[in-house]
Amino acid sequence: MCRVLGQPRSTQRYSSSRPRKDRELLAEMRRLARQRPRFGCERIFELLVGRGWKVNEKRVHRLWKQEAMQVPKKQHRKRRLPGHSDNGCIRYKAERKDHVWSYDFVTDSIEKGQPFKILSVIDEYTRLFLPETRA
Repeated sequence: MCRVLGQPRSTQRYSSSRPRKDRELLAEMRRLARQRPRFGCERIFELLVGRGWKVNEKRVHRLWKQEAMQVPKKQHRKRRLPGHSDNGCIRYKAERKDHVWSYDFVTDSIEKGQPFKILSVIDEYTRLFLPETRA
């Protein structure tokens, strides 16, 4: 079969020895990532070097990508809904059609370079744009 495919037979029996070498490094990287969840690949590398690991930055980056490690998305605070405070903007949760409307200006430029503005108005309950004017 190998002769038909034109591949050396040794490639069919090859098993990589890298995972054995990288197990300890991966365990340390995971431990550091759990301690410091906002640290990315570069900062984890700096911590490893600071702890005495003799490791290349490219190796750490390759393992980081292979293991699909990533910094979790930052959690943003939710805006206040009524009943939480008297100060600040009061946000109402839409309970029915035509109850809460949102608006926003969208700006762009046309091909000739002239500015182009649109006022978009949307019903928060149905997510439909402002209805056409009725005659």
